[in-house]
Amino acid sequence: MQIDLTRGGITRPMLLFAGPMIAGNLLQQCYNIADTLIVGRALGPTALAAVGFSFTLMTFLTSVLLGLCMGSGALWSMLHGAGETDELKRCLVASFLLIGGAAVILNVGVQIFLTPIMGLLRIPEEAWSDTYTYLRVVLFGVCFTFLYNYFACLLRSLGNSTAPLVFLAVSTVLNIGLDLWFVLGLRWGVAGAAGATVLAQGVSAAGIALYCWRRLDLLRLKREHLRVTGLKRIVSYSLLTCVQQSVMNFGILMVQGLVNSFGVNVMAAFAAAVKIDAFAYLPVQDFGNAFSTFVAQNTGAQKTERIRRGIRSAVWVSVGFCVVSSLLVCLFAAPLMGLFVDPSEAEIVAVGVEYLRIEGMCYCGIGILFLLYGLFRGLGRPGVSVVLTVVSLGTRVALAYLLAPIPAIGLKGIWWAVPIGWGLADLTGLVFYRRKPI
Repeated sequence: MQIDLTRGGITRPMLLFAGPMIAGNLLQQCYNIADTLIVGRALGPTALAAVGFSFTLMTFLTSVLLGLCMGSGALWSMLHGAGETDELKRCLVASFLLIGGAAVILNVGVQIFLTPIMGLLRIPEEAWSDTYTYLRVVLFGVCFTFLYNYFACLLRSLGNSTAPLVFLAVSTVLNIGLDLWFVLGLRWGVAGAAGATVLAQGVSAAGIALYCWRRLDLLRLKREHLRVTGLKRIVSYSLLTCVQQSVMNFGILMVQGLVNSFGVNVMAAFAAAVKIDAFAYLPVQDFGNAFSTFVAQNTGAQKTERIRRGIRSAVWVSVGFCVVSSLLVCLFAAPLMGLFVDPSEAEIVAVGVEYLRIEGMCYCGIGILFLLYGLFRGLGRPGVSVVLTVVSLGTRVALAYLLAPIPAIGLKGIWWAVPIGWGLADLTGLVFYRRKPI
């Protein structure tokens, strides 16, 4: 189903467009949770800590490719809204070459330097072997991640958020099934969990690529479309969004390194709590991405007043999502942690509950931040999103490393640094918008 976001109502089309994106990421998080449950329950806290750290590193690597795809997607949406089909086709070719090259470099580079990277991030000795084994296997899925996200962003830029959901659903179900088979049935340990992920990613990448090739006339290219033109514009959008995404996740990776220094129990608690946290604010994250497509299409169509009305609508929707998520996480933090960790592991559960209740109270902060990211990216000002990310993550990392060594504060300093960073970034974004409104 393709939705034209430049015509008709505002709130309902945005929600219809965002719905499959939210559902898709919920499915992805369901897989992440299932993976954590299977590993945590079947292989124990050390394996859980290893997979948790690996998830953080892979999220950083994926964010580089996702940022490049999202940046290109904003430009594709503008060109689609403006009806510039030939220029859009040339951008598709240039973006594919740019992002595909980045995927290959990332894959090879991290494989070569994996050992020093793990040393830099202070992996505890007891979790080293499992972490190394898991990463060696799961890194083979980086190029599949590129292909899936490239074609998914292309479909979404045209107003089709349903097709990517279908392929992600197939991948998620396959992933969970293979996880159960490889880890519980064949007893391949963390390598089995990683292998299941790679195989499922390959299926979704091949499926969505074939679907786009058969269904999209945009991929019927002529010789003139193969000329790489407008590369500066593509790099500007893609690279800045990539920087924004990768800076965000690099900051999280630095915090993960600090968390690792507190030992395996805290690593395990953080691994489980971060999965729950990501699941809770996922709807507002995807709604922010849908809002970005709405803004970009209407920017291309030069419908300024429609964008202003969309901002007001998006704020109310996002705040509503956040309030519900905050209540659920704060009320059910302990039972949610109990899904991942045996209740007898009291220290792990307590650390996770503390993290979740602090973050859960403040989800409105990140909800507004995701809208600001989407707004500035859709307006063709991705540099502002980079600034907001630097403010948010810079505050988080600086406060975490400043407060954690203080005995009276410790881990609470790491947890509280997160919402403080969100709040400062929100204020910064509002200042940018007031200085140069639409």
